[in-house]
Parts: sequence; structure tokens; C-alpha cells
Amino acid sequence: MFTDWKEHTAHVKKSFGALGKQHPKMLQAYQALGAAAAEGDVLDAKTRELIALAVAVTTRCESCISVHAEEAVKAGATEAEVAAALAMSIALNAGAAYTYSLRALEAYHVQKGE
Repeated sequence: MFTDWKEHTAHVKKSFGALGKQHPKMLQAYQALGAAAAEGDVLDAKTRELIALAVAVTTRCESCISVHAEEAVKAGATEAEVAAALAMSIALNAGAAYTYSLRALEAYHVQKGE
């Protein structure tokens, strides 16, 4: 196993609280982002958590992966749904690498004077 995800999730949540005591306005603002994203009920909780999990992979945030995996389970996501969301994160990362490779190649040609 890569990590003890249940322990990691508990630690992240505890750490959020500790930092929140030192910087309550920052914690409130962060929590407001999540509330704003959920506003309107256009996406259900499961869909939001599948998106969050896929984005967590693309941003390489282990704590985000841990917390949103737990939330996806609570929201009723199946393993097949999680796998499909993760497949999209892989596809997007490959796409991003491809398009940024085009930028790098263009930069090379500009630097070379072509």
C-alpha cells in the first residue's frame, strides 16, 4: 500500500483545524470556495467528488486524493466510476503534456531564430 489513507485523511483534517485556529479567515475563505462550488445543486455530491478526485490526481495532491476518495465513498461512487474519472485525469495529463510540448518546441524554434 502506498500509504495508510485513513490515517492520512484523519491527519489532514486535524491539521486543517490546527492551521484554522491560527488563520481562521483563511480557513473560512477556503471552506467558502467549496460551498460556492456546490451552490445550485447542478452537480450532485458524487459527481463533484469524482471531479475533485480526478483533479487531485492531475495536481498531484496526496492529501486531496485522500480526502476526496473518502468523500467519493460517502457519496456512493462505485469503483467503476472512480476508475472512469481517473482515466479522464490520465487522458488530460497526457493531453497537457502534448500541448505544452508544442509550446516548448515553438520556444526552441523562436530561440533558434526560426
